[in-house]
Amino acid sequence: QVQLVESGGGSVQPGGSLRLSCVASKNTEDYCMAWFRQAPGKEREVVATITQYGATTMKGRFFLSRDNTKDTLSLQINSLKPEDTAMYYCAAADPRRGTCPKEYTYWGQGTQVTVSS
Repeated sequence: QVQLVESGGGSVQPGGSLRLSCVASKNTEDYCMAWFRQAPGKEREVVATITQYGATTMKGRFFLSRDNTKDTLSLQINSLKPEDTAMYYCAAADPRRGTCPKEYTYWGQGTQVTVSS
């Protein structure tokens, strides 16, 4: 089992940047990791993923990095837009048969990102 704690959210103006961090309670090098977000009234969506092999997928303007020495997963968001306003969640999952599952098992409490002028 792994606990995840996110930080780094806040209120920013459009065009700004934020760096979100997710610190895990243990080494997550062998886990699938991801960042999700959920805006009010909308479904949760994935914005970036990284496999146990280090392969990543990211939406535009989002940059994911993992520091295994610090058990930290970071999400850099550039050129923020009001539609990026959401609660951002870090998640982890055990790979299944060598691949990452669609459903993640471990979740942090989230960090709020608000983009407005």
